[in-house]
Amino acid sequence: MFPRLFHIGSYYQPTYGVMAALGLIVGMTVVFYLAKQQGIDPDKMWNLGAIAIFSGIIGAKVLMILVDFTYYMNHLGELFSVATLLQSGGVFSGGLVLAVVCGGWYVWKNQIPFLRAADVFAPGIAIGHALGRVGCFAAGCCWGKPTTVPWGITFTNPLAHELVGTPLGVKLQPTQLYEMVAEIINFVILLLLIRKKKFEGQIMGLYLFLYGVERFVIEFWRGDPGRGEVFGGALSGTQLIAIFMVITGGVLWMMRRPLHEPAAAK
Repeated sequence: MFPRLFHIGSYYQPTYGVMAALGLIVGMTVVFYLAKQQGIDPDKMWNLGAIAIFSGIIGAKVLMILVDFTYYMNHLGELFSVATLLQSGGVFSGGLVLAVVCGGWYVWKNQIPFLRAADVFAPGIAIGHALGRVGCFAAGCCWGKPTTVPWGITFTNPLAHELVGTPLGVKLQPTQLYEMVAEIINFVILLLLIRKKKFEGQIMGLYLFLYGVERFVIEFWRGDPGRGEVFGGALSGTQLIAIFMVITGGVLWMMRRPLHEPAAAK
C-alpha cells in the first residue's frame, strides 16, 4: 500500500517504522496510566518498558533469522543490511519471549510484583501491536495466502514487492488486518477487566491465551515465508510458540495468586 511515507533525496521514512513507534508510545502511555492505578512506581515501569522494547526488537529479529537460517547463512551480508536491521519488524513471538525474559530479570532485580507488572503491560502490548500491524499492512509484509473472499486485498505497489517480496496483482487474505482487529478487541477486554481482576496474573494470563489462540488460527491464512516449520510442516514455528502461550496463560489462571491491595504509587 504505502511502504514509504515520504522520500527526500536518498533518505526515506518507512511507514512501518512510524506506526511501530506510534504503537510503542501509545502502549507505554497505557502502561504508565495503569501502573499508577495498580500501585507500581511509574518510573520503574518506564525503565521496564525500555528494556522490553529493545529486547523485543532484538528477539523478533533473532527469531526471524533462526527460522530462515539457511537463507541468511548463504547470504551473510543480509544480516547487516538496512532491510534486516531497520526495515524488517521480525517475528513478533520471538520479541515477546525475549522481552518477557529480560523484563522478568529487571522485575526481579528491582523487587517489582511480577504478576501485577505483567497485568499492567498486557493491555499496552495489545494496543501497541495493533498499531504495529497497521504498519505491516502499509508496508505489505506479513501477507496472507491467495483468496477469493470479497474482503481480500490486492497489493499493487512495486516498492512493496521490492522491499519485502509482497505478491502483486493477487487477491490475498488481509492477515495484517485480522491481527489488528484481534488485538484491538484484546485491548478493550483487558482494559475493562483489569479494573475488576480477581487475582494477580489474571490479565496477562488472559492475554497470552487470547493472543495465542488468535495467532494460531491466523497462521493458517499467512502466506509469507520465514516463520519456520515443525512436525514435518504441519505447523509453523510461530504456531508452536502460540501453543506455549496458551498453556502459559492457562497456568497463570490455575495458579490464581492472591490479589494484594496495591500501595499508593509515587
